[in-house]
Amino acid sequence: MPYQFLHSKGGETPIAVPAIGLDLLVRVPPTMTGGELTVIETTNRPGFGPPLHRHRETEIFRVLEGRYLFEVDGVRQYADAGDVVTVPGGAAHGFVNVTNAPARQFILILPGLDATSFFTGLAAVMVDGRPDPEGLAAFGRTWGVEFLGPPIAP
Repeated sequence: MPYQFLHSKGGETPIAVPAIGLDLLVRVPPTMTGGELTVIETTNRPGFGPPLHRHRETEIFRVLEGRYLFEVDGVRQYADAGDVVTVPGGAAHGFVNVTNAPARQFILILPGLDATSFFTGLAAVMVDGRPDPEGLAAFGRTWGVEFLGPPIAP
């Protein structure tokens, strides 16, 4: 059995990616699941979300607070607190917080991803705001992520 006991209280210092209005906690790292799963908890500032992108990992989002607009392979859908959205691996996707307050999500990533290294690296690439497309593409290639465009607009 690859899973190990873990009690995550969420008191760690969040990883911040200010350029995309993101603070996140890694609640279950892949080292605790034999690489099968990673769990993160995110807070997105109003009007912010990640660039449109795709990767091999499947993501399952549960909205904890607020409202998001998701786009998955060109289909747009709003998700409110309590809603669950699944994004299959390989699907082009993005989302944006459409409220006037911070919004929060609990996200499962399958298979597991070293989210601490990924988001710390992403923050470094975006240290001066939005990076040039070539810099973001090079970072993405390292992680098997294809950045397809800017964050989606509501």
